[in-house]
Amino acid sequence: MAVHGAAVDAPVEDEFHDVIAWYQDKLAEPAVFPWSGTEWEPIRIGPTWQTTPDGHWLLPEATIGWQQLGWAGTMLQLRRGEPWRFTLEQARWLLWWGAVDETGQFLNVDGVLQRLKGWGKDPKLAVLSLIEAFGPARFLEWDGDEPVACDVPEAWIQLAAVSLEQTKNTTRLFPGLLTERAKDEYGIRVGKELIYGLGDERLIQAVTSSPATLEGARATFVGKNETQHWLASNDGHEMADVIERNSTKSPGGTARTLSITNAPEPSQDSVAMRDREAYELAQAGESLTTGLMYDSLEAPPEAPLTAEAAPEVLRGVRGDSSWLDVGRIVQSILDTRNPPSRSRRFWYNQVVAAEDAWVDPQRFDSLARPDIVVDREDELVAFFDGSKSQDTTGLVGVRMSDGHGVTIGMWQRPPGERGVGWTAPRVAIDEAVDAMFDRYNVIGFWADPSHAEDDETGERYWDDIIDGWHHRYSDRLRVWAQKGKHSVMWDMTSPTRAAEFTAAAERTVADVDRAADEVKAELAPSVTWDGDHRLKRHVHNAREYDTRWGTSLGKANRSSKQKVDLAVCWVGARMLRRVVQLTPEPKRKKQPGRGRGWR
Repeated sequence: MAVHGAAVDAPVEDEFHDVIAWYQDKLAEPAVFPWSGTEWEPIRIGPTWQTTPDGHWLLPEATIGWQQLGWAGTMLQLRRGEPWRFTLEQARWLLWWGAVDETGQFLNVDGVLQRLKGWGKDPKLAVLSLIEAFGPARFLEWDGDEPVACDVPEAWIQLAAVSLEQTKNTTRLFPGLLTERAKDEYGIRVGKELIYGLGDERLIQAVTSSPATLEGARATFVGKNETQHWLASNDGHEMADVIERNSTKSPGGTARTLSITNAPEPSQDSVAMRDREAYELAQAGESLTTGLMYDSLEAPPEAPLTAEAAPEVLRGVRGDSSWLDVGRIVQSILDTRNPPSRSRRFWYNQVVAAEDAWVDPQRFDSLARPDIVVDREDELVAFFDGSKSQDTTGLVGVRMSDGHGVTIGMWQRPPGERGVGWTAPRVAIDEAVDAMFDRYNVIGFWADPSHAEDDETGERYWDDIIDGWHHRYSDRLRVWAQKGKHSVMWDMTSPTRAAEFTAAAERTVADVDRAADEVKAELAPSVTWDGDHRLKRHVHNAREYDTRWGTSLGKANRSSKQKVDLAVCWVGARMLRRVVQLTPEPKRKKQPGRGRGWR
Protein backbone atom coordinates (compact mmCIF):
# COMPACT_ATOMS: atom_id res chain seq x y z
CA MET A 1 0.00 0.00 0.00
CA ALA A 2 1.08 3.55 -0.58
CA VAL A 3 0.10 7.01 0.49
CA HIS A 4 -0.97 9.15 -2.45
CA GLY A 5 -1.30 12.92 -2.35
CA ALA A 6 1.22 14.98 -0.45
CA ALA A 7 4.73 13.54 -0.52
CA VAL A 8 5.96 11.79 2.62
CA ASP A 9 9.42 10.68 3.67
CA ALA A 10 10.49 7.06 4.19
CA PRO A 11 10.20 7.00 8.01
CA VAL A 12 6.59 8.17 7.76
CA GLU A 13 5.90 5.56 5.09
CA ASP A 14 7.31 2.83 7.37
CA GLU A 15 5.27 4.06 10.32
CA PHE A 16 2.17 4.12 8.11
CA HIS A 17 2.59 0.43 7.26
CA ASP A 18 3.39 -0.49 10.86
CA VAL A 19 0.10 1.03 12.00
CA ILE A 20 -1.82 -0.90 9.38
CA ALA A 21 -0.08 -4.13 10.36
CA TRP A 22 -1.02 -3.55 14.01
CA TYR A 23 -4.72 -3.26 13.15
CA GLN A 24 -4.56 -6.25 10.80
CA ASP A 25 -3.03 -8.44 13.50
CA LYS A 26 -5.61 -7.38 16.08
CA LEU A 27 -8.57 -7.82 13.76
CA ALA A 28 -7.36 -11.23 12.59
CA GLU A 29 -7.85 -12.61 16.10
CA PRO A 30 -11.08 -14.48 16.98
CA ALA A 31 -13.97 -12.15 17.76
CA VAL A 32 -14.51 -11.31 21.43
CA PHE A 33 -17.72 -9.65 22.62
CA PRO A 34 -17.91 -7.38 25.69
CA TRP A 35 -21.25 -8.98 26.57
CA SER A 36 -19.99 -12.57 26.60
CA GLY A 37 -21.53 -14.51 29.46
CA THR A 38 -24.45 -12.12 30.05
CA GLU A 39 -28.12 -12.63 29.23
CA TRP A 40 -28.47 -9.14 27.79
CA GLU A 41 -26.84 -9.52 24.38
CA PRO A 42 -27.37 -6.26 22.48
CA ILE A 43 -29.08 -5.95 19.13
CA ARG A 44 -26.46 -5.50 16.43
CA ILE A 45 -27.46 -3.34 13.46
CA GLY A 46 -25.00 -2.84 10.63
CA PRO A 47 -21.70 -4.55 9.82
CA THR A 48 -19.42 -3.48 12.69
CA TRP A 49 -20.23 -6.32 15.11
CA GLN A 50 -20.92 -9.07 12.57
CA THR A 51 -18.81 -12.23 12.49
CA THR A 52 -18.00 -15.05 10.10
CA PRO A 53 -19.23 -18.63 10.69
CA ASP A 54 -15.82 -19.56 12.13
CA GLY A 55 -16.02 -16.82 14.79
CA HIS A 56 -13.80 -14.13 13.29
CA TRP A 57 -14.72 -10.55 12.52
CA LEU A 58 -16.53 -10.04 9.23
CA LEU A 59 -14.45 -7.54 7.23
CA PRO A 60 -15.02 -6.16 3.71
CA GLU A 61 -13.25 -7.77 0.78
CA ALA A 62 -11.93 -4.45 -0.55
CA THR A 63 -11.62 -1.21 1.40
CA ILE A 64 -9.54 1.94 1.53
CA GLY A 65 -10.16 1.91 5.27
CA TRP A 66 -6.81 0.23 5.98
CA GLN A 67 -4.99 3.21 4.52
CA GLN A 68 -7.19 5.58 6.51
CA LEU A 69 -6.28 3.71 9.69
CA GLY A 70 -2.63 4.05 8.77
CA TRP A 71 -2.88 7.75 7.99
CA ALA A 72 -4.75 8.60 11.20
CA GLY A 73 -2.26 6.59 13.28
CA THR A 74 0.62 8.44 11.65
CA MET A 75 -0.62 12.00 11.37
CA LEU A 76 -2.97 12.38 14.35
CA GLN A 77 -2.64 12.01 18.10
CA LEU A 78 -4.83 10.92 20.98
CA ARG A 79 -2.98 13.37 23.17
CA ARG A 80 0.41 15.04 22.92
CA GLY A 81 3.08 12.41 22.29
CA GLU A 82 0.56 9.52 22.00
CA PRO A 83 -0.41 8.44 18.46
CA TRP A 84 -4.08 8.16 17.59
CA ARG A 85 -5.55 4.67 17.79
CA PHE A 86 -9.14 3.78 17.06
CA THR A 87 -10.81 1.19 19.25
CA LEU A 88 -11.17 -2.05 17.31
CA GLU A 89 -14.92 -1.41 17.11
CA GLN A 90 -14.27 2.00 15.53
CA ALA A 91 -11.65 0.49 13.23
CA ARG A 92 -14.08 -2.13 11.93
CA TRP A 93 -16.64 0.59 11.30
CA LEU A 94 -14.06 2.60 9.33
CA LEU A 95 -13.14 -0.42 7.23
CA TRP A 96 -16.77 -0.89 6.25
CA TRP A 97 -17.22 2.83 5.65
CA GLY A 98 -14.29 2.67 3.22
CA ALA A 99 -15.51 -0.51 1.47
CA VAL A 100 -15.58 -0.37 -2.35
CA ASP A 101 -16.94 -2.60 -5.09
CA GLU A 102 -15.06 -4.05 -8.07
CA THR A 103 -15.27 -0.69 -9.88
CA GLY A 104 -13.85 1.25 -6.94
CA GLN A 105 -17.22 2.83 -6.05
CA PHE A 106 -18.11 3.09 -2.36
CA LEU A 107 -20.66 0.56 -1.18
CA ASN A 108 -22.21 3.36 0.88
CA VAL A 109 -22.17 7.11 0.29
CA ASP A 110 -24.39 7.93 3.27
CA GLY A 111 -24.15 6.68 6.84
CA VAL A 112 -25.72 6.85 10.27
CA LEU A 113 -23.68 6.06 13.37
CA GLN A 114 -26.02 5.63 16.34
CA ARG A 115 -24.45 4.94 19.73
CA LEU A 116 -25.08 5.65 23.38
CA LYS A 117 -24.08 8.95 24.90
CA GLY A 118 -20.32 9.19 25.55
CA TRP A 119 -19.32 6.46 23.09
CA GLY A 120 -16.99 8.81 21.19
CA LYS A 121 -19.06 9.86 18.18
CA ASP A 122 -17.68 13.41 18.10
CA PRO A 123 -13.99 12.37 18.17
CA LYS A 124 -14.80 9.79 15.49
CA LEU A 125 -16.38 12.47 13.29
CA ALA A 126 -13.49 14.86 13.91
CA VAL A 127 -10.90 12.28 12.85
CA LEU A 128 -12.96 11.28 9.82
CA SER A 129 -13.21 14.95 8.82
CA LEU A 130 -9.43 15.30 8.91
CA ILE A 131 -9.05 12.12 6.85
CA GLU A 132 -11.53 13.54 4.32
CA ALA A 133 -9.69 16.86 4.19
CA PHE A 134 -6.07 15.68 4.02
CA GLY A 135 -5.83 11.90 4.02
CA PRO A 136 -6.54 8.98 1.68
CA ALA A 137 -10.28 9.49 1.25
CA ARG A 138 -11.13 8.32 -2.28
CA PHE A 139 -10.34 5.35 -4.50
CA LEU A 140 -7.55 5.91 -7.02
CA GLU A 141 -6.58 2.60 -8.63
CA TRP A 142 -6.06 -1.10 -8.06
CA ASP A 143 -2.77 -2.61 -6.93
CA GLY A 144 -3.50 -6.22 -7.79
CA ASP A 145 -6.68 -6.94 -5.84
CA GLU A 146 -6.02 -4.17 -3.30
CA PRO A 147 -7.60 -0.73 -3.73
CA VAL A 148 -5.26 2.25 -3.48
CA ALA A 149 -6.60 5.52 -2.10
CA CYS A 150 -5.71 9.16 -2.73
CA ASP A 151 -6.53 12.45 -1.10
CA VAL A 152 -9.24 14.80 -2.41
CA PRO A 153 -8.04 17.92 -4.24
CA GLU A 154 -9.97 20.97 -3.10
CA ALA A 155 -11.60 18.98 -0.31
CA TRP A 156 -14.43 20.90 1.34
CA ILE A 157 -15.67 19.46 4.62
CA GLN A 158 -18.80 20.77 6.32
CA LEU A 159 -19.72 19.95 9.92
CA ALA A 160 -23.40 20.74 10.18
CA ALA A 161 -25.66 21.14 13.21
CA VAL A 162 -28.75 23.11 14.16
CA SER A 163 -26.78 25.25 16.61
CA LEU A 164 -23.23 26.55 16.82
CA GLU A 165 -22.79 24.90 20.23
CA GLN A 166 -23.39 21.48 18.68
CA THR A 167 -20.67 22.03 16.07
CA LYS A 168 -18.25 22.96 18.86
CA ASN A 169 -18.53 19.42 20.22
CA THR A 170 -16.51 18.40 17.19
CA THR A 171 -14.51 21.47 16.17
CA ARG A 172 -12.92 22.03 19.58
CA LEU A 173 -11.23 18.62 19.21
CA PHE A 174 -9.15 19.57 16.16
CA PRO A 175 -6.25 21.39 17.85
CA GLY A 176 -5.55 18.44 20.14
CA LEU A 177 -5.83 15.85 17.35
CA LEU A 178 -3.35 17.42 14.94
CA THR A 179 0.33 16.54 15.35
CA GLU A 180 3.04 19.07 14.51
CA ARG A 181 3.95 16.77 11.64
CA ALA A 182 0.43 17.06 10.18
CA LYS A 183 0.35 20.83 10.59
CA ASP A 184 3.68 21.20 8.82
CA GLU A 185 2.91 18.61 6.13
CA TYR A 186 -0.37 20.18 5.11
CA GLY A 187 0.09 23.79 6.21
CA ILE A 188 -2.94 23.53 8.49
CA ARG A 189 -4.30 26.66 10.13
CA VAL A 190 -6.92 26.09 12.84
CA GLY A 191 -9.57 28.72 13.59
CA LYS A 192 -12.71 28.61 15.71
CA GLU A 193 -15.06 27.70 12.88
CA LEU A 194 -12.72 27.22 9.91
CA ILE A 195 -9.66 25.06 9.26
CA TYR A 196 -7.56 25.70 6.16
CA GLY A 197 -4.84 23.52 4.67
CA LEU A 198 -2.47 23.45 1.68
CA GLY A 199 -2.90 27.18 1.26
CA ASP A 200 -6.62 27.68 0.83
CA GLU A 201 -7.11 24.46 -1.15
CA ARG A 202 -8.61 22.43 1.72
CA LEU A 203 -11.34 23.63 4.07
CA ILE A 204 -13.16 22.27 7.12
CA GLN A 205 -16.12 24.48 7.96
CA ALA A 206 -18.71 24.50 10.76
CA VAL A 207 -22.20 25.36 9.49
CA THR A 208 -25.54 25.76 11.27
CA SER A 209 -29.21 25.74 10.31
CA SER A 210 -29.30 28.21 7.44
CA PRO A 211 -30.59 26.16 4.50
CA ALA A 212 -30.48 29.11 2.11
CA THR A 213 -26.74 29.63 2.59
CA LEU A 214 -26.07 25.88 2.22
CA GLU A 215 -27.96 25.58 -1.08
CA GLY A 216 -25.56 24.79 -3.91
CA ALA A 217 -22.52 24.16 -1.73
CA ARG A 218 -20.17 21.58 -3.30
CA ALA A 219 -18.88 19.99 -0.11
CA THR A 220 -17.03 16.70 -0.59
CA PHE A 221 -18.04 15.45 2.85
CA VAL A 222 -20.73 16.57 5.30
CA GLY A 223 -20.83 15.42 8.90
CA LYS A 224 -24.31 15.89 10.39
CA ASN A 225 -24.04 16.27 14.14
CA GLU A 226 -26.72 15.11 16.61
CA THR A 227 -29.47 14.65 14.04
CA GLN A 228 -31.86 13.59 16.81
CA HIS A 229 -32.21 17.37 17.36
CA TRP A 230 -32.81 18.23 13.68
CA LEU A 231 -36.53 19.09 13.57
CA ALA A 232 -38.87 20.98 11.27
CA SER A 233 -39.16 23.73 13.89
CA ASN A 234 -35.41 24.54 13.79
CA ASP A 235 -35.03 24.10 10.00
CA GLY A 236 -33.33 20.73 10.52
CA HIS A 237 -35.51 18.99 7.91
CA GLU A 238 -34.85 21.64 5.29
CA MET A 239 -31.13 21.62 6.06
CA ALA A 240 -31.00 17.82 5.62
CA ASP A 241 -32.85 18.15 2.30
CA VAL A 242 -30.38 20.77 1.04
CA ILE A 243 -27.40 18.62 2.06
CA GLU A 244 -28.90 15.62 0.26
CA ARG A 245 -29.46 17.62 -2.93
CA ASN A 246 -25.93 19.03 -2.83
CA SER A 247 -24.43 15.56 -2.34
CA THR A 248 -26.52 14.04 -5.12
CA LYS A 249 -25.32 16.53 -7.72
CA SER A 250 -21.64 16.27 -6.73
CA PRO A 251 -19.25 15.42 -9.59
CA GLY A 252 -19.32 11.67 -10.12
CA GLY A 253 -21.49 11.26 -7.03
CA THR A 254 -18.37 11.19 -4.85
CA ALA A 255 -19.61 13.42 -2.02
CA ARG A 256 -20.40 11.55 1.19
CA THR A 257 -22.50 12.31 4.26
CA LEU A 258 -22.44 10.84 7.76
CA SER A 259 -24.87 11.44 10.61
CA ILE A 260 -23.98 10.84 14.23
CA THR A 261 -26.85 10.51 16.67
CA ASN A 262 -28.16 9.19 19.94
CA ALA A 263 -31.28 7.05 19.79
CA PRO A 264 -34.06 9.36 18.57
CA GLU A 265 -37.42 9.86 20.24
CA PRO A 266 -40.06 8.43 17.84
CA SER A 267 -42.63 11.21 18.19
CA GLN A 268 -40.30 14.11 17.44
CA ASP A 269 -40.03 13.56 13.67
CA SER A 270 -36.32 14.30 13.76
CA VAL A 271 -33.96 13.73 10.85
CA ALA A 272 -32.47 10.88 12.90
CA MET A 273 -35.89 9.24 13.20
CA ARG A 274 -36.52 9.63 9.48
CA ASP A 275 -33.16 8.01 8.76
CA ARG A 276 -34.07 5.12 11.04
CA GLU A 277 -37.42 4.66 9.36
CA ALA A 278 -35.82 4.73 5.89
CA TYR A 279 -33.35 2.05 6.97
CA GLU A 280 -36.08 -0.16 8.45
CA LEU A 281 -38.26 0.17 5.34
CA ALA A 282 -35.30 -0.83 3.18
CA GLN A 283 -34.59 -3.84 5.41
CA ALA A 284 -38.23 -4.90 5.12
CA GLY A 285 -38.09 -4.67 1.34
CA GLU A 286 -40.63 -1.83 1.30
CA SER A 287 -38.25 0.84 0.04
CA LEU A 288 -35.57 1.17 -2.63
CA THR A 289 -33.29 3.16 -0.32
CA THR A 290 -29.69 2.15 -1.07
CA GLY A 291 -26.23 3.33 -0.16
CA LEU A 292 -27.11 3.91 3.51
CA MET A 293 -24.82 2.30 6.09
CA TYR A 294 -26.74 2.27 9.37
CA ASP A 295 -24.77 1.06 12.37
CA SER A 296 -26.07 0.74 15.92
CA LEU A 297 -25.60 -1.34 19.07
CA GLU A 298 -28.77 -1.38 21.19
CA ALA A 299 -29.96 -3.05 24.36
CA PRO A 300 -32.70 -5.65 23.80
CA PRO A 301 -36.24 -4.34 24.41
CA GLU A 302 -36.72 -6.48 27.51
CA ALA A 303 -33.55 -5.23 29.26
CA PRO A 304 -34.64 -3.77 32.64
CA LEU A 305 -33.52 -0.49 34.15
CA THR A 306 -32.55 -2.02 37.48
CA ALA A 307 -29.45 -1.83 39.65
CA GLU A 308 -28.92 -5.56 39.14
CA ALA A 309 -29.29 -5.72 35.34
CA ALA A 310 -28.04 -2.29 34.18
CA PRO A 311 -24.28 -2.94 34.64
CA GLU A 312 -24.37 -6.01 32.40
CA VAL A 313 -26.60 -4.28 29.83
CA LEU A 314 -24.26 -1.27 29.69
CA ARG A 315 -21.11 -3.37 29.31
CA GLY A 316 -22.67 -4.77 26.16
CA VAL A 317 -24.15 -1.60 24.69
CA ARG A 318 -21.02 0.50 25.21
CA GLY A 319 -19.04 -1.85 22.93
CA ASP A 320 -15.34 -1.02 23.06
CA SER A 321 -15.82 2.38 24.74
CA SER A 322 -14.40 1.08 28.02
CA TRP A 323 -13.81 4.62 29.30
CA LEU A 324 -17.52 4.97 30.08
CA ASP A 325 -18.06 4.69 33.83
CA VAL A 326 -20.73 2.01 34.22
CA GLY A 327 -21.25 2.76 37.90
CA ARG A 328 -21.86 6.45 37.27
CA ILE A 329 -24.31 5.70 34.46
CA VAL A 330 -26.23 3.26 36.68
CA GLN A 331 -26.59 6.06 39.24
CA SER A 332 -28.09 8.27 36.55
CA ILE A 333 -30.47 5.51 35.46
CA LEU A 334 -31.69 4.99 39.03
CA ASP A 335 -32.14 8.73 39.65
CA THR A 336 -35.90 9.23 39.77
CA ARG A 337 -35.51 12.70 38.25
CA ASN A 338 -34.51 11.09 34.95
CA PRO A 339 -37.47 9.61 33.01
CA PRO A 340 -36.93 5.93 32.15
CA SER A 341 -37.48 6.63 28.43
CA ARG A 342 -34.61 9.14 28.45
CA SER A 343 -32.31 6.64 30.18
CA ARG A 344 -33.22 4.05 27.59
CA ARG A 345 -32.43 6.43 24.72
CA PHE A 346 -29.24 7.91 26.23
CA TRP A 347 -27.70 4.84 27.86
CA TYR A 348 -29.38 1.76 26.36
CA ASN A 349 -29.40 3.34 22.87
CA GLN A 350 -33.00 2.22 22.40
CA VAL A 351 -35.49 4.00 20.13
CA VAL A 352 -38.36 4.37 22.60
CA ALA A 353 -41.21 6.78 23.15
CA ALA A 354 -41.71 9.08 26.11
CA GLU A 355 -43.62 7.71 29.12
CA ASP A 356 -46.72 9.75 28.29
CA ALA A 357 -46.98 8.50 24.69
CA TRP A 358 -50.60 7.77 23.88
CA VAL A 359 -49.75 4.46 22.18
CA ASP A 360 -46.46 2.64 21.76
CA PRO A 361 -45.20 3.87 18.35
CA GLN A 362 -43.53 0.59 17.43
CA ARG A 363 -46.65 -1.43 18.25
CA PHE A 364 -48.77 0.94 16.20
CA ASP A 365 -46.31 0.79 13.30
CA SER A 366 -46.49 -3.02 13.27
CA LEU A 367 -50.15 -2.74 12.24
CA ALA A 368 -49.51 -0.80 9.00
CA ARG A 369 -50.90 -2.62 5.96
CA PRO A 370 -50.40 -0.37 2.91
CA ASP A 371 -51.30 -3.25 0.58
CA ILE A 372 -54.94 -3.36 1.72
CA VAL A 373 -57.26 -1.75 -0.82
CA VAL A 374 -60.64 -0.26 0.11
CA ASP A 375 -63.05 -0.87 -2.77
CA ARG A 376 -65.84 1.39 -3.94
CA GLU A 377 -68.46 -1.05 -2.67
CA ASP A 378 -66.99 -1.22 0.84
CA GLU A 379 -68.94 0.59 3.52
CA LEU A 380 -66.88 3.36 5.11
CA VAL A 381 -67.30 5.81 7.97
CA ALA A 382 -65.20 8.98 8.24
CA PHE A 383 -64.35 11.66 10.80
CA PHE A 384 -63.33 15.26 10.10
CA ASP A 385 -61.39 17.50 12.51
CA GLY A 386 -61.46 21.12 11.41
CA SER A 387 -59.01 23.90 12.21
CA LYS A 388 -58.81 27.41 10.88
CA SER A 389 -55.06 28.06 10.77
CA GLN A 390 -52.89 26.90 13.66
CA ASP A 391 -53.60 23.17 13.85
CA THR A 392 -54.06 20.64 11.08
CA THR A 393 -57.38 19.91 9.41
CA GLY A 394 -57.76 16.18 8.85
CA LEU A 395 -60.06 13.56 7.36
CA VAL A 396 -59.70 9.85 8.12
CA GLY A 397 -61.95 6.92 7.25
CA VAL A 398 -62.41 3.43 8.64
CA ARG A 399 -63.84 0.47 6.75
CA MET A 400 -66.86 -1.06 8.45
CA SER A 401 -66.01 -4.68 7.65
CA ASP A 402 -62.64 -4.83 9.40
CA GLY A 403 -61.84 -1.38 10.84
CA HIS A 404 -58.98 -0.72 8.39
CA GLY A 405 -57.94 2.94 8.67
CA VAL A 406 -57.63 5.12 5.56
CA THR A 407 -56.02 8.58 5.50
CA ILE A 408 -58.18 10.64 3.15
CA GLY A 409 -56.82 14.16 3.53
CA MET A 410 -54.71 16.57 5.57
CA TRP A 411 -54.34 20.34 5.27
CA GLN A 412 -51.95 22.50 7.28
CA ARG A 413 -49.83 25.61 7.03
CA PRO A 414 -47.05 24.94 4.46
CA PRO A 415 -43.54 24.53 5.92
CA GLY A 416 -41.67 27.79 6.21
CA GLU A 417 -44.79 29.98 6.36
CA ARG A 418 -44.87 31.85 9.65
CA GLY A 419 -47.23 34.36 11.16
CA VAL A 420 -50.76 35.14 10.06
CA GLY A 421 -52.21 34.88 6.61
CA TRP A 422 -52.74 31.17 5.94
CA THR A 423 -56.13 29.60 6.61
CA ALA A 424 -57.44 26.13 5.82
CA PRO A 425 -58.68 26.07 2.20
CA ARG A 426 -62.41 25.49 2.68
CA VAL A 427 -63.23 25.19 -1.02
CA ALA A 428 -60.55 22.55 -1.63
CA ILE A 429 -61.58 20.65 1.50
CA ASP A 430 -65.25 20.79 0.49
CA GLU A 431 -64.28 19.29 -2.86
CA ALA A 432 -62.22 16.59 -1.10
CA VAL A 433 -65.28 15.55 0.93
CA ASP A 434 -67.37 15.39 -2.26
CA ALA A 435 -64.65 13.21 -3.81
CA MET A 436 -64.73 10.94 -0.76
CA PHE A 437 -68.46 10.38 -1.16
CA ASP A 438 -67.97 9.72 -4.88
CA ARG A 439 -65.15 7.23 -4.27
CA TYR A 440 -66.42 5.32 -1.23
CA ASN A 441 -69.72 3.98 0.06
CA VAL A 442 -69.82 6.37 3.03
CA ILE A 443 -72.53 5.45 5.55
CA GLY A 444 -71.36 7.59 8.46
CA PHE A 445 -69.64 10.99 8.59
CA TRP A 446 -69.08 13.21 11.61
CA ALA A 447 -67.21 16.52 11.74
CA ASP A 448 -65.77 18.34 14.77
CA PRO A 449 -65.67 22.06 13.90
CA SER A 450 -63.21 24.66 15.02
CA HIS A 451 -64.79 27.43 17.08
CA ALA A 452 -62.55 30.00 15.40
CA GLU A 453 -64.47 32.68 13.54
CA ASP A 454 -64.26 33.80 9.95
CA ASP A 455 -62.45 37.16 9.83
CA GLU A 456 -64.99 38.67 7.42
CA THR A 457 -68.37 37.30 8.55
CA GLY A 458 -67.72 36.67 12.25
CA GLU A 459 -69.42 33.29 11.89
CA ARG A 460 -67.76 30.05 12.92
CA TYR A 461 -65.25 29.11 10.25
CA TRP A 462 -66.64 25.65 9.40
CA ASP A 463 -70.37 25.88 10.13
CA ASP A 464 -71.58 26.69 6.60
CA ILE A 465 -69.39 24.00 5.04
CA ILE A 466 -70.53 21.33 7.51
CA ASP A 467 -74.18 22.38 7.02
CA GLY A 468 -73.67 21.85 3.29
CA TRP A 469 -72.42 18.32 3.89
CA HIS A 470 -75.54 17.64 5.95
CA HIS A 471 -77.84 18.86 3.19
CA ARG A 472 -76.04 16.91 0.46
CA TYR A 473 -75.39 13.61 2.18
CA SER A 474 -77.74 13.13 5.15
CA ASP A 475 -79.87 10.62 3.25
CA ARG A 476 -76.80 8.36 2.84
CA LEU A 477 -75.76 8.38 6.49
CA ARG A 478 -76.95 5.54 8.71
CA VAL A 479 -76.41 7.41 12.00
CA TRP A 480 -76.61 11.15 12.65
CA ALA A 481 -74.24 13.16 14.79
CA GLN A 482 -77.22 14.91 16.43
CA LYS A 483 -80.30 12.73 16.30
CA GLY A 484 -83.06 14.44 14.38
CA LYS A 485 -81.06 17.69 14.05
CA HIS A 486 -77.79 17.33 12.15
CA SER A 487 -76.22 14.34 10.45
CA VAL A 488 -72.62 15.62 10.45
CA MET A 489 -71.98 18.32 13.10
CA TRP A 490 -70.30 16.61 16.09
CA ASP A 491 -68.88 19.18 18.52
CA MET A 492 -66.28 17.78 20.93
CA THR A 493 -66.54 20.78 23.23
CA SER A 494 -69.76 19.28 24.55
CA PRO A 495 -69.07 17.37 27.81
CA THR A 496 -71.09 14.42 26.51
CA ARG A 497 -69.04 14.30 23.31
CA ALA A 498 -65.75 14.69 25.18
CA ALA A 499 -66.67 11.74 27.40
CA GLU A 500 -67.57 9.64 24.34
CA PHE A 501 -64.30 10.50 22.63
CA THR A 502 -62.24 9.75 25.74
CA ALA A 503 -63.83 6.31 25.97
CA ALA A 504 -63.06 5.75 22.28
CA ALA A 505 -59.42 6.79 22.79
CA GLU A 506 -59.04 4.29 25.64
CA ARG A 507 -60.64 1.52 23.57
CA THR A 508 -58.29 2.31 20.68
CA VAL A 509 -55.20 1.96 22.90
CA ALA A 510 -56.44 -1.43 24.13
CA ASP A 511 -57.24 -2.50 20.56
CA VAL A 512 -53.76 -1.50 19.33
CA ASP A 513 -52.09 -3.45 22.14
CA ARG A 514 -54.17 -6.52 21.42
CA ALA A 515 -53.53 -6.33 17.67
CA ALA A 516 -49.77 -5.84 18.19
CA ASP A 517 -49.75 -9.00 20.33
CA GLU A 518 -51.56 -10.79 17.50
CA VAL A 519 -48.83 -9.70 15.07
CA LYS A 520 -46.17 -10.94 17.48
CA ALA A 521 -47.96 -14.29 17.62
CA GLU A 522 -47.99 -14.31 13.78
CA LEU A 523 -51.76 -13.90 13.66
CA ALA A 524 -53.79 -11.55 11.49
CA PRO A 525 -54.13 -8.27 13.44
CA SER A 526 -57.60 -7.06 14.37
CA VAL A 527 -56.50 -3.42 13.84
CA THR A 528 -54.84 -2.20 10.65
CA TRP A 529 -54.16 1.12 8.96
CA ASP A 530 -52.90 2.24 5.56
CA GLY A 531 -49.29 3.08 6.47
CA ASP A 532 -49.70 6.75 5.52
CA HIS A 533 -46.73 8.62 6.99
CA ARG A 534 -48.91 11.57 8.00
CA LEU A 535 -51.19 9.46 10.19
CA LYS A 536 -48.15 7.67 11.56
CA ARG A 537 -46.50 10.93 12.55
CA HIS A 538 -49.59 12.29 14.29
CA VAL A 539 -50.12 9.06 16.25
CA HIS A 540 -46.45 9.14 17.28
CA ASN A 541 -46.88 12.75 18.40
CA ALA A 542 -49.95 12.05 20.53
CA ARG A 543 -49.58 12.18 24.29
CA GLU A 544 -51.84 10.94 27.04
CA TYR A 545 -54.23 13.66 28.12
CA ASP A 546 -56.10 13.19 31.38
CA THR A 547 -59.73 14.31 31.47
CA ARG A 548 -62.39 13.90 34.13
CA TRP A 549 -63.74 10.97 32.11
CA GLY A 550 -60.45 9.12 31.69
CA THR A 551 -57.35 9.26 29.45
CA SER A 552 -57.72 10.85 26.05
CA LEU A 553 -55.02 12.11 23.67
CA GLY A 554 -53.58 15.48 22.83
CA LYS A 555 -50.44 17.45 22.04
CA ALA A 556 -47.47 17.43 24.40
CA ASN A 557 -48.50 20.98 25.38
CA ARG A 558 -50.66 23.75 24.02
CA SER A 559 -47.80 25.46 22.13
CA SER A 560 -46.32 22.25 20.71
CA LYS A 561 -45.78 22.24 16.96
CA GLN A 562 -46.11 18.45 16.86
CA LYS A 563 -49.60 17.92 15.42
CA VAL A 564 -51.98 15.12 16.45
CA ASP A 565 -55.13 15.93 14.47
CA LEU A 566 -55.07 12.87 12.21
CA ALA A 567 -54.81 10.69 15.31
CA VAL A 568 -57.95 12.45 16.57
CA CYS A 569 -59.66 11.72 13.25
CA TRP A 570 -58.65 8.07 13.39
CA VAL A 571 -60.07 7.64 16.89
CA GLY A 572 -63.19 9.54 15.85
CA ALA A 573 -63.72 7.28 12.85
CA ARG A 574 -63.26 4.16 14.98
CA MET A 575 -65.75 5.60 17.47
CA LEU A 576 -68.26 6.23 14.68
CA ARG A 577 -67.79 2.70 13.33
CA ARG A 578 -68.71 1.30 16.75
CA VAL A 579 -71.81 3.49 16.93
CA VAL A 580 -72.92 2.21 13.51
CA GLN A 581 -72.28 -1.37 14.58
CA LEU A 582 -74.44 -0.91 17.69
CA THR A 583 -77.24 0.84 15.79
CA PRO A 584 -79.87 -1.45 14.24
CA GLU A 585 -80.21 -1.00 10.52
CA PRO A 586 -83.43 0.76 9.55
CA LYS A 587 -86.14 -1.60 8.44
CA ARG A 588 -86.63 -1.60 4.73
CA LYS A 589 -90.06 -0.61 3.48
CA LYS A 590 -91.99 -3.49 1.99
CA GLN A 591 -92.41 -3.26 -1.74
CA PRO A 592 -96.01 -3.44 -2.98
CA GLY A 593 -96.90 -6.75 -4.59
CA ARG A 594 -99.01 -9.83 -4.35
CA GLY A 595 -99.48 -11.46 -0.99
CA ARG A 596 -98.49 -15.01 -0.24
CA GLY A 597 -100.85 -17.61 -1.65
CA TRP A 598 -101.92 -20.76 0.19
CA ARG A 599 -103.05 -24.02 -1.13
